[in-house]
Amino acid sequence: MSNQTIVACTFDRHASQILDIFNDAILTSTALYDYQPRTMDTMRSWFAAKTAGHFPVIGIENDDGALIGFGSYGAFRAFPAYKYTVEHSVYVHKDHRGHGVGRILMREIIGAAHSQGFHAVVGAIDAANSGSVALHQSLGFQHVGTMPQVGFKFGRWLDLAFYQLLLEGPQHPVDG
Repeated sequence: MSNQTIVACTFDRHASQILDIFNDAILTSTALYDYQPRTMDTMRSWFAAKTAGHFPVIGIENDDGALIGFGSYGAFRAFPAYKYTVEHSVYVHKDHRGHGVGRILMREIIGAAHSQGFHAVVGAIDAANSGSVALHQSLGFQHVGTMPQVGFKFGRWLDLAFYQLLLEGPQHPVDG
């Protein structure tokens, strides 16, 4: 197995690789409840939203500089009282799944959320994705609810499971 380097992803260097990983997940899995592949314009908006929210995009590159996985988080909901909660996502290139890349990215995401003073990290996972569920549970995430049949893709109803990890931060939360 090649060496892997954790990187802060940028639009210029990583957008096309992230786009490829996203689109594979859209077309072949229920990891994303999207139907249509994303475009480079979508990636511009996505990176702009991450930058505006001060949310990291963390990637792992192999020796050749190819992105083999990435993760990020963003606002959980658009109401002020949720300001200490983020919803994360992690995607691994199809050729690198099952080799610990997702676990490394999850640990990096958790560390970044902790460093930024967030209190809760939430994952919304297709309930049938046993690999992702097991990964989250192994990292201390707790199942906090399932919404049955809220998605429809590939001709079937999909259940969405929510997993949550509580962090120590912030030390002095405030209203408003």
